[in-house]
Order: sequence, then structure tokens, then C-alpha cells
Amino acid sequence: MRSYELIIIGAGAAGMMAAVSAAENGIPGEKILVLERNEKPGKKIYITGKGRCNLTNACGADELFSNIPRQAKFLYPAFYAFSNQNAIEFFEHAGMKTKTERGNRVFPASGHASDVIRVLADEMKRNGIRVEYHARVKRLLEREGEIRGTVLCDGKCFDAERVLIATGGMSYPSTGSSGDGYVLARQMGHEITGLHPSLVPFAAGDEDLVPALQGLAPKNVRVKIFDPRKPKKILFEDFGEMLFTHFGVSGPLMLTASSLVGAHLDAGGPDRRPDRRSDGEDACQAGYGGESPVGNHSDGSLTLLIDWKPALSEEELDRRILRDFEENKNRQFKNALGGLIPAKLIPVLIARSGIPGEKKVNGITRQERKNLTLCLKQFSVTLTGLRDFNEAIITRGGIALNGVNPSTMESKRIRGLLFAGEVLDLDALTGGFNLQIAWSTGYLAGFHAAEEYRLSK
Repeated sequence: MRSYELIIIGAGAAGMMAAVSAAENGIPGEKILVLERNEKPGKKIYITGKGRCNLTNACGADELFSNIPRQAKFLYPAFYAFSNQNAIEFFEHAGMKTKTERGNRVFPASGHASDVIRVLADEMKRNGIRVEYHARVKRLLEREGEIRGTVLCDGKCFDAERVLIATGGMSYPSTGSSGDGYVLARQMGHEITGLHPSLVPFAAGDEDLVPALQGLAPKNVRVKIFDPRKPKKILFEDFGEMLFTHFGVSGPLMLTASSLVGAHLDAGGPDRRPDRRSDGEDACQAGYGGESPVGNHSDGSLTLLIDWKPALSEEELDRRILRDFEENKNRQFKNALGGLIPAKLIPVLIARSGIPGEKKVNGITRQERKNLTLCLKQFSVTLTGLRDFNEAIITRGGIALNGVNPSTMESKRIRGLLFAGEVLDLDALTGGFNLQIAWSTGYLAGFHAAEEYRLSK
């Protein structure tokens, strides 16, 4: 059995940052072992931001925390130990230039996520850190409340003073995120909260609407989401871009909305709570079962209202329609809307407005025009559920934070057991904030491991 000061399970964003942090803060690289179940590091990083990797956000601290809708206070120590500016400086200092785009989103200047992986891999190599691939951890070794090491699925054992679980969540399982970290944490007595896909598209129930609008990507719309049983309570409202797909709606607005309103669609969804599974299971098993086409179904549904002309009031829009009609007064209604809305929307709007498409514009009544205005300002879509983990950017839920010390990322139950990244019950909105959680918690966990190592000498 080989012995190490620190074993890190997972060579993703949090795990690699933790390894570098531990080495640069005092643990000799040869005493750090990273165990990765895949054949190479950073598989999920590689596909983030459509392959460009939105690695952080250049906003101030207040804005950063406002983009972490749940339990943001837990992250205060980690963020102040390694902030978004520290992350930018880390990559810049390693020779990777960055660029800041709309919304303060930070990317590699090259536009290639592979550069982020390369920097982290090179830093681990420079520090002499050992990485073992195709190494899946079956269980953790513990004695009298202290971590002692790991056992791999192939039977190989490693002794360690500290073990860090940085296995990621359940999103994009093709990258290896099948929930191993939850099983390992549960073995050590940690609670796992319910797991749900987040930053994920919605399924829609409007069978006539969805295929007709597939591929339509409006860039300047205002949306509202509410429970039709409580229409006065707005669950989400924002302005921006969205996308109609073959199953429902996606795009930046909808991904953000899923993080904030997804819980309202969870009733009746699949139970993803690992602590409901049998005690005999271990992390060598395939995961938490097959995925359904839609991740969460609800007994009810939510209503999405789209304002296609948010810059205009209803009165201003009515005047705009009147002007368009005056210019096309002898044309049929279906041929007079091209200057007002996208072509794909025309047949749907005609059907919803109740105005016959063949009707001459000069014969449209004031009430019909009012109906048209309302259709444009309050275009409804029925949201029936969230898509599954295969399409989710992140996981909502994870290792319960009440069992983790936010100042060290160490378990409150098992001495020497640490956590970092998406495996924790932490998630944020889009814009680079989730990777910043990985950088910050990974850095702090590695720093704490190094500090404990120094104190032991």
C-alpha cells in the first residue's frame, strides 16, 4: 500500500486546482495523488461554454454572490481565499491570456477550453503531482473518525492522511459524473440532498407550438414564469435571449430560469437522493440508473409568458401595428406581419389571435387588433418539466453543507476528509460562476490540506 499526504478523487476543475494549491502551499508534489476515473483530465471543462470555457466572471463580489441563489454565505471564506480576480491572475500568470466578453464573462483569449485544461495539467506536472487514470474509487478507508485512504474498484489501495472528494455532480454523465462522490460521502455518514438537473432546458406541453417554432432564437424578449394556480406570484422575470427547440425552450434566459424555478417542477420527478439506496452499494456500480427523456415532471405545470416587443407598451405596439396595417391595407393579414415578427412566428400568431389569415388588413376590427397586441405581449407557453442530467450544465443538490466546515472544506464528521466543487450542495447561475465555485473551494481545500501538513511537521 503506497502512502500519500493527500489523495484527490477527480481531475476536474476543483480537483486539479486543489492539487496545485496543496503543492504550492507546502505539500511536496510526490506526496499528492490525483485519482481520475477517465483516461484524461478535465473532460467536463472541455465541453463547457460550447468548448470555449467561460472560466469565471469579472464582476465584483456582491454581484458574484447574487448569482449564487442558494447558500451563498457558505462560500465567503472560499471566495476570499481565492477570488475571481485570483483565478484570472492564476491563468494569466501561467501564460494563458484571457478576454472578457458581454456580461463580464471571462474566456481564454484563444477561445479554446483545452487551454484551461492544459494550464492545470502543466501546473500539476511542474509540481511533481502524480495522476493515475482509469482509477475509480470504490470506497474510503476510515479508522476512529479519521480518514485513512482509498480502495479502488480494481482492489488497489492507497494510504493517505487526507482525502479530497472532487468528483463533480451528475450533469453530463458522459464525462464521468455519475454520482460516485455522493456514494463515497454517504459511506462516511454525510447527508446527500435531493439531486436535480439545473441550468437545463425546459420541456413544453404545447404540441402544436413547439415544432412550429423549433430553431427560432429571439434575442430581445422579456419573459415571466408563474404557477397558473398562483398567477400573481412571479417566480422568474428577465430580459434576454432564448431558443425554441424540438422539445421546448432553452437558451440563456431559460437556463437561468431553470436554476430558480426548477424546484416548482420537481414534484413527481425521479428521486435522485442517493441516501435512499441500499447500504451495500458502492461507487463501482454504474450510477443512479437510466435517464428518462425529461428529468423532472410535475403534477402541475408552469406558465411562461413571452413579451415579443418589450420596448413598446400595449398602446405603442397598437400604434405600430396600425402603421404597418396602413402600409399593407390591401394585403391579407398573413402577408402583412413580416415587418413585425419573425416568419416562423406568423402562423402561430395567426392561430392564436383568432384572425383569419386570408382576411384583408383593412377589414380587421379594433378588437381583433387588441387580441393581436395581447398575443404579442403575453405569448404563453406551458412548461411541463426540466430535461435530464444529460443536458444539464450543473447539478442542484449534493453533499449537505451543514456537514462541511466552510473555512476549510473539511468534513465535520471525519477528520481529514475534504470536499470541493459541484459534489457539494452549491450551484450558481450561468456566467462563469459555477467554475468559480470550483476554483475557490478547490483552492481552499488544497490550502487547508497543506496547512495541516505543515502543522504536523
